Amino acid sequence: MFALIKWIVVKLAVVRLLWKLLGGLGLFLPLAFLLKLVGLPALMVLGVLALPLLFVLFIIGLPIFLVFAVGGVFLAFVFLALTLGLVALKVALFVVLPIWLVWQLARWIFKKPGDGKTPPPVADGGSGI
Repeated sequence: MFALIKWIVVKLAVVRLLWKLLGGLGLFLPLAFLLKLVGLPALMVLGVLALPLLFVLFIIGLPIFLVFAVGGVFLAFVFLALTLGLVALKVALFVVLPIWLVWQLARWIFKKPGDGKTPPPVADGGSGI
């Protein structure tokens, strides 16, 4: 009887461990793909912007360490701009957009009947003309 209970407990522990591992994959795998989706284009933009600058600095004749230092500073500034832009986009998407949609919905629900662009119909007194 003790062996049966021990076998059931071990099986449940293995199932619980697998559930935790697969649950973690289910949570982190989409996040990894999202970061890959954002990170690779950001690296391409940085590369496209930095390579002409490095070539120009090489042509001017600056020492190699200075070229890489200036190129690194330029890359850092572009990456800073991309990061701040993504932060602003996230704030706009997840904070400003829902508040604006709720505001528009509330205005639409609670608007007065005479608030529209068309004027209300005028009663002419029944003259028939």
